Amino acid sequence: MDTSIVVAALTNEARTAEVQDWLADQQAGELAISDWVMTEFSAALSMKLRSGQLQPPERAEALAVFTELVEASFHVLSVTGTDFRVAARFADQHPTGLRAGDALHLAVAASHGARIRALDKSLVAASEALGVSASLI
Repeated sequence: MDTSIVVAALTNEARTAEVQDWLADQQAGELAISDWVMTEFSAALSMKLRSGQLQPPERAEALAVFTELVEASFHVLSVTGTDFRVAARFADQHPTGLRAGDALHLAVAASHGARIRALDKSLVAASEALGVSASLI
């Protein structure tokens, strides 16, 4: 899963209810995130805190729930040096407009034969150009 799904599920965003329903319909152990999602999630919460979208107690609660979800429901895929090099090659494909973090998501998915689920249309469009399986929820 892309970080956008977890952020939407655990903070107040336009698609929070929809994403929470989608997650509830998934089987425990069926979904995977990468170590990079853990980093991006923390960074996203910090950004929301700095911008006033979250208060410190809300951030702490979201982090606690995320930690529980990771332990109970998600497989965590390691990120390797090879993944970073593949991500660089993906990012080199400038017509895709792929950002570094999204390139890394796609590289990890490709190395594990996984399909990315995301809210980000540009990530899914780039995945098609790069031959990585991805779909919107």
